[in-house]
This record gives sequence, structure tokens and C-alpha cells, in this order.
Amino acid sequence: MAYDINNKTILVTGANRGIGKVLVESFLENGAKKVYAAVRNLGSATPLVEKYGDRVVPVQIDLADPESITAAAQVTQDVEIVVNNAGAFDAVSLLKENAIASLEFLLNINVYGLIHMAQAFAPILKANGGGVFAQLNSVVSMKTFSNFANYSASKAASYSITQTLRELLSEQGTIVLSVHPGPIATDMGEAAGLTAIAESPTLVADAIIAALQTGDFHVFPDTMAKQIGGAYQSFAKNVIEASMSEG
Repeated sequence: MAYDINNKTILVTGANRGIGKVLVESFLENGAKKVYAAVRNLGSATPLVEKYGDRVVPVQIDLADPESITAAAQVTQDVEIVVNNAGAFDAVSLLKENAIASLEFLLNINVYGLIHMAQAFAPILKANGGGVFAQLNSVVSMKTFSNFANYSASKAASYSITQTLRELLSEQGTIVLSVHPGPIATDMGEAAGLTAIAESPTLVADAIIAALQTGDFHVFPDTMAKQIGGAYQSFAKNVIEASMSEG
């Protein structure tokens, strides 16, 4: 089912930099009516407001703070598309003493934050006709890299939650996307040591818009993502996206 972002009201978390900032810009340039730029620090969205005026509305969301998510939902009742782009990255060897603490930190933001976002915004999307809930999950949700296995584990969990949301929210007419970028030129990509092979965040925005037109659940934006997605495609279609009975 094709979905057009033209004249839609969109909320993007982590909107002040990296993929999130490019998503805001791309959505507006492709006809979105308004974008709620969800950020931890409202001042960080000022450059977007200066560029796009009242088409950008900053709202405060910290995925580690469920109350901030609830408060933001109360003032964004017109939102039709939610893109949960924000997340945390940490690279700690699983053999280090602080590995568990690192994983707990990542789960709190990348998994529990996702659940809080879904709980807060699913009723709003339903009230506004269904809309879209998109989650940024990363290729490491499918392929673990040992030098940041804790991050991979958190993204594997968020991918699992996204699969559940696809099933649950379909009942209210909400389209769910699971977006799996590979190395992207962002601060997080630099922290992961992937600068040499990182590609433009514009690829992520373009891929999300294209997926809404084609009705795809899995979104693989860049070169590495497409390579992994191609190998994963059969399993995804025949298992992940198939209707299967738990019995």
C-alpha cells in the first residue's frame, strides 16, 4: 500500500544531527506540511527552525526519560508519521567488567525507548487515520560485529520489537517500517570507526520515502545494507513477513 508524505505532519526523534537532521530536511523538501523535531535539547533544533520557519516545531524527547515522551505526545496530537531515529551507541568488549552496564544503558534507550514511543504515539496515529511508525534498526540487528556486540544486541532486540509492532499496529491501519542502515556518515558512524566506508545519510531518507511508496517493511538504504538485505531477503519474506501461527 503506497503512502505519500506530501502534506503530512511528521515527528522525527534525534532530529538535530546526522540521519535525523537529514530526515527532517528531506521530508520537508518532499512536501511534508510540518515536522516535529524531537530533540533532548530544544536549542539544538534552532538551525532547522531558522532554515524552515514554522514548518519545524521543536519538541523535547529523551528516549531515556519516558515522561518526556508522554509530554511530547500530548502536544503533537496531529502527527501522522513517527520516525524513531534517536538511539545510543557504545562499544565495550563483552569480556570487560563494564559490559553489562553498557548493555543496560543501550537497552534502556534503544529498546525501552522504542517501546515507550510506540505506547505514546500508537493511539495518536490511530486517531489520525493509521499513518506510519518507522524505526531505525541498523544492519547490526541482523549481523553482530564483535567489537560492538552490545550495540548489536540492543538493535537485535529493537528489530524484534519492530516486528511485533508491525503485527499489532496493522490492526489499526498503521504502516510499520524497519530501517536497517549500514555505515552512515554521522557522529555515531565515526564513533564506531566506520568513517572510511560510511555513505551519505541522504540514502536513508530516500529509502524511507521509497519504501512508503512500495509498501516494503524492511528498508536497506546503502551499499552494505543492500548486500546484507539481499542475502536476508528470502528469510525475511518467507519467515519474518509471513503470517505464521504460534501453534
